[in-house]
Amino acid sequence: MEKVTLPEMVLGEWKVEKFVVNSTDFHSMLRGRGVPLGETFTRLMRGGTLVMSDTPAEMRDHINAVNNAKGSCLINGLGLGMVLKNILLNPEVTDVTVVEISQDLIDMVSPYYPDNRVEFVCADAFLYRPPMGKMYGMVWHDIWDDICEDNLPGMERLHRKYGRRADWQGSWCRRECMRQMD
Repeated sequence: MEKVTLPEMVLGEWKVEKFVVNSTDFHSMLRGRGVPLGETFTRLMRGGTLVMSDTPAEMRDHINAVNNAKGSCLINGLGLGMVLKNILLNPEVTDVTVVEISQDLIDMVSPYYPDNRVEFVCADAFLYRPPMGKMYGMVWHDIWDDICEDNLPGMERLHRKYGRRADWQGSWCRRECMRQMD
């Protein structure tokens, strides 16, 4: 997977910024979410909340979506566009619908993905209605900021919604959320 190439920018409550990790966060390293020291990454902030980054841990979180992308794809949640960027590298991807609830985020990030296969839709993932009869090779749900078991009911709802429309679908860190229930 490739990192994003977005510049630093701010729009409304959203901020894209570069960062370099200069100290070791042992807690995060123990949980397998460590970030290599000295390397530059990009993160997306909403207010003071980290929404996502293009660190190796985040790339691992999204690799199944990228590897399963083919034909028509649906992505719920734009973020930095990391999944979008990487699935557009696949010539088997014919079209991508990105559903994002924030128009500011679409306005900020979408210009960096000028591909005629992509449609950006400003809508709530739970309320969005795909075109009648539309089938997807891959559906990816990434609308949560934190890895938390509280996300599971929403994940289940979205998986049911697209169960008959998708050859493959997944949700960001679903297994990790399920492990928190144990």
